[in-house]
Amino acid sequence: MPKDKPIITEQISQDKGPVIKPEDLLSISVVTLNPESNMLFNTGVLLPVGGSTGMRQQQQGGNNDATQGYLVDDQGYIEFPVLGRVKVAGLTREEANNKLTADLQEYLQEPIVKVRYLNFRVTVIGEVSNPSVVTAMDDNMNIIEALGMAGDLTLYGKREDVLVIREENGTRTMARLNLNDSNVFKSPYFNLHQNDVIYVEPDKAKVAGTGFVRRNWGFAVGIVSTALFLFVR
Repeated sequence: MPKDKPIITEQISQDKGPVIKPEDLLSISVVTLNPESNMLFNTGVLLPVGGSTGMRQQQQGGNNDATQGYLVDDQGYIEFPVLGRVKVAGLTREEANNKLTADLQEYLQEPIVKVRYLNFRVTVIGEVSNPSVVTAMDDNMNIIEALGMAGDLTLYGKREDVLVIREENGTRTMARLNLNDSNVFKSPYFNLHQNDVIYVEPDKAKVAGTGFVRRNWGFAVGIVSTALFLFVR
């Protein structure tokens, strides 16, 4: 009877993670020992969808249920009860938790603050079964999960050459990941950031051999052609 293969164990590398940016929609809950304080910090007036700060109403994929959240304005601030304008852009969720907790301790006893994303999303296009915008309720999404939510790669997708396009702080960066290489888990692009774009390139040899016509080709090329041009220069 063959021996079982040894289990491979390795330390998971932790990067700082995505940071909060303008136009992010955040859910911020505050729990204290005072029920009145809880009501003050966890309810608010909804702004129209086009509102700039504070509480905003967002429709989720045709669902009529409104979601309340704090919209980060163009300067990186939110309007928060009692504290007023608080700058959260450039902070991770954990850092925003700590900042709001410290600020609220001046007014509340032992507040517990929980910040999470309401509109964390990435775009998956190219040779996948269901090109789409993939959403998550937090910022803990990796490229494998995103591809799985898009129906995985088609038979013509190049697993050894998946492009991730990221725009942060006015800078566009791009990286090609080999999903067949275990080193992919160590890449800073393995864990996705808000608004990342994943493009799965077609294997031209397979496509030419089958005469396959890609229905989503025009859609994919229209979005990534400029980025690809810049990347290969």
